[in-house]
Amino acid sequence: MNPFLEKHPDEIQAILAKYPADELGKRSAVMPLMYLAQLDNGYVTKDAILQIAEICEMSTTEVASIIGFYTLYYDQPTGKYHVQVCTDLPCALRGADQFLEKLCENLGIKVGETTPDGKVKVEAVMCLAGCDKAPMFQVQGPQGIEYHENQTVESALDVISKLREA
Repeated sequence: MNPFLEKHPDEIQAILAKYPADELGKRSAVMPLMYLAQLDNGYVTKDAILQIAEICEMSTTEVASIIGFYTLYYDQPTGKYHVQVCTDLPCALRGADQFLEKLCENLGIKVGETTPDGKVKVEAVMCLAGCDKAPMFQVQGPQGIEYHENQTVESALDVISKLREA
C-alpha cells in the first residue's frame, strides 16, 4: 500500500473527489497532493514524489518537474517558513531589490539561505500578483500562505520576528 495514502486517506480522497475520476482528473490533483505532502516535512520528499505519481498515474519525472516549476514547492529541506519577495520588474521599480537586500542583511543571511535557527528561508521570486502593493512578500508555512503588502523593512522584520517566536 502507498504510505502517503495510508497517512492521509481522508485528505487524499477529498482532493481526488474534486476532480473527474478519469486519468486527466487524477492528474489534476497533483498540485494539492504535493502541497499536502509538503506539509508533512516542509518539502516534497522523493518518497512522496513516487507515491503522488502512483496516485495520479503520472511519471515521477512529471511530478518532479512541477515541483521545479512552481515557487510554492520544495524538493529539499528548507526553513519552517518561506518568505518569498517578489522582485519582478514592477516590484523592482518600487524598491523590491533594495527591500530584499536590507531584509536579508538584517537577518544575517543571503538570498536563498535559511536563518541559523532553521525557521526562515528568504527567496526572490517572480510575480506574486501584487505589483501595485510592492514591496510585498508572501509567507508560506504550516498554516498556509499569507500575503504582506506595502511593506517596509521594519514591518517585514516584525512579521518575521513573530514567525520565529511561534
